[in-house]
Amino acid sequence: MADSPSRPRVIVGISGASGFQYGVKVLQLLRDMQVETHLVMSRAAGLTRQHETGWDRGSVEALADICHPSGAVDAPIASGSFLTQGMIVAPCSMRTLAAIANGISDSLLTRAADVCLKERRRLVLMARETPLHLGHLRHMAAVTEYGAMVFPPVPAMYAMPESIDAMITHSAARAISLLGLQHPAMPRWGGDPELPSG
Repeated sequence: MADSPSRPRVIVGISGASGFQYGVKVLQLLRDMQVETHLVMSRAAGLTRQHETGWDRGSVEALADICHPSGAVDAPIASGSFLTQGMIVAPCSMRTLAAIANGISDSLLTRAADVCLKERRRLVLMARETPLHLGHLRHMAAVTEYGAMVFPPVPAMYAMPESIDAMITHSAARAISLLGLQHPAMPRWGGDPELPSG
């Protein structure tokens, strides 16, 4: 029987693409919002974490309410009866994107994403790659047709970010908003009287 969570519940996937900081920031913002988070990291994500950040695995996992091993395909988030608001993959590698686009549930991360699609829940993929070849674009088109949202973390210059962390925060908050959740760190165009509306 499906349970009814007392607070919003979001799955956060971190793949091995460059931009591990996006996943960390998503977890931090969701924690600020009192959202229950379920974290699953791909094997390659650990390598990116070591190369790009000073975070150790335990500190990242401490940001989430519950952590699931990438091979635990029997975890609750692998079942459609486990109710969630949706899932963010931050960042989303082209390998992960390709697996999702082709329905290949060979890890808990891609299985959880597949569950979101089949249950018609929101799935936000912070795709990280450039330049893009035709295969990448076709996979993006495919997941969009299935109901996912492809959200490359492009800096929003209209927000006049003053640091790299500000740019990461804005992109993470924007991705969270696509799940129907709002964080104060997400300024809206025209919401600041000093910024032009439009």
